[in-house]
Amino acid sequence: MSNSLQIESKTLRVTLVKSPIGYSKRHKSTVRALGFHRLHETVEHADSPALRGMLYQVAHLVEVEEG
Repeated sequence: MSNSLQIESKTLRVTLVKSPIGYSKRHKSTVRALGFHRLHETVEHADSPALRGMLYQVAHLVEVEEG
């Protein structure tokens, strides 16, 4: 049984625009878990409820673009 339709999952481009220095350890850990190592770095993730929760927690540090 082959599925000829490809289901496209939305991806989000997330950019770290503000340093997590001076914020709680929990926020710093979330930034690292998102895959950031330095400022102005951009990473892409598949959209999911877990990712949205992480982004909500550090919304003051990142910019999000749908794409």
